[in-house]
Amino acid sequence: MIKKATRAQWIKFTVYTLLYLLFLVWVKSWLGLIVVPFIFDAYITKIIPWDFWKKSENKAVRSIMSWVDAIVFALVAVYFVHNFFFQNYQIPSSSLEKSLLVGDFLYVSKVSYGPRIPNTPLSMPLAQHTLPIIDTKSYIEWPQWKYRRVSGLGQVQRNDIVVFNFPAGDTVALKVQAQDFYSLAYDAGQSIYSNSIRMDSLSPAKQRIVYDLYYAAGSKYIRQNPSQYGAVVTRPVDRRENYVKRCIGMPGDTLQIIDRIVYIDGKPLDEPEHVQYFYKVTGTGKTIPQEFLRDELGLSMEDIAGYQPGAITFNLPLTQEARSKLLGRKDLVVSATPLQFESQHDMYPKNLYDDWTTDNYGPIWIPKKGATTPLTLSNLPFYERCITAYEGNKLEVRGEDIYINGKKADSYTFQMDYYFMMGDNRQNSADSRYWGYVPEDHVVGKPIMVWLSLDKDRGWFSGKIRWNRLFRWVH
Repeated sequence: MIKKATRAQWIKFTVYTLLYLLFLVWVKSWLGLIVVPFIFDAYITKIIPWDFWKKSENKAVRSIMSWVDAIVFALVAVYFVHNFFFQNYQIPSSSLEKSLLVGDFLYVSKVSYGPRIPNTPLSMPLAQHTLPIIDTKSYIEWPQWKYRRVSGLGQVQRNDIVVFNFPAGDTVALKVQAQDFYSLAYDAGQSIYSNSIRMDSLSPAKQRIVYDLYYAAGSKYIRQNPSQYGAVVTRPVDRRENYVKRCIGMPGDTLQIIDRIVYIDGKPLDEPEHVQYFYKVTGTGKTIPQEFLRDELGLSMEDIAGYQPGAITFNLPLTQEARSKLLGRKDLVVSATPLQFESQHDMYPKNLYDDWTTDNYGPIWIPKKGATTPLTLSNLPFYERCITAYEGNKLEVRGEDIYINGKKADSYTFQMDYYFMMGDNRQNSADSRYWGYVPEDHVVGKPIMVWLSLDKDRGWFSGKIRWNRLFRWVH
């Protein structure tokens, strides 16, 4: 027999149902209406014995089920908060120093740019792709939903610090996750063929042949050597590693770096306040105290790893403020000049321009949703991954001709916006200069606040907690 609901039950049902319906309106998912009858039953009709365990005569059953009930409720709550409102993120590398430091724990707002509807809705909260201890996937492959983003407070702006899923993280060699699979395979292929070819000396058609040859050979070698590289797995967009960088280039921009300065559409871009570069330091031969390097210049043990006490020349990563402080110590330092990087072969597009470096790069056009660009064999390496991996088209090259989804194409219209991300530690950051654009469907959220900061170089009783960084806004 169904008992008549009390006034309090009707009030609770009305409040929770209204909040849930507002949530459905926000995410535009009317499929969620199937949950409403269950809410009605839980508060009004109580046909389903949701709390059957409370009536058990077995004390152990009541105790265990009370914990299970609490844990399930917490997991459901965390799932919704983590997917739609905010998540925590820890800075793992020095790519954004000194704006953000290794050991900073960030509050990342997902409503700033609008949360994504999860690609893999059946997943364990707080685990990005792997469950600890048991070392297995934290998500179920099916179902996988298409990209959709609900309304947020704004859009990505230039100079925003952004958390995003690593675009090249769709394929991963589990034992070498620090390097993206495509670069790993290409480098392995080069080693197999003992490459000494200058790619920029080849025609576009021959460049593509060489690239495909190296990549195919390297990929095969990696898959055949799991003891060295681990299993090769694929990951959906929302299960790829989280990265954090600064958005330097916006959709439709033409970006170029000349002597370390970023130019957008031919105009120099103001540098972030705490931008950091490497400098070749000439010393007097006196040992620079570690306390000065760490406390005054803000350098970590990783930063000063190459400095030997009494060395005459050495390299240090410095902000302009730190450089001024260092040069102020005339008893220790003679000069600190910008360190020039030589030609690098691993810039994006991979090995295409041998004279591109972290300090001199581009020009490169950043794809924009709705924009159409001509396609040639010369510019195809810039956009091929956008067309295929990110926007799901099949692309083939037959001789000098390009085919998309079986049709000959001399142009392409992009379906998404793309961004160019860089670290503030400009010469020590694996960013868009190495692996390309960040598609809009990879954007996770915006860091709002540093709520905790731990210095990995210090002990708990010797300054491990950076008290001056707690609850600091991220700029």
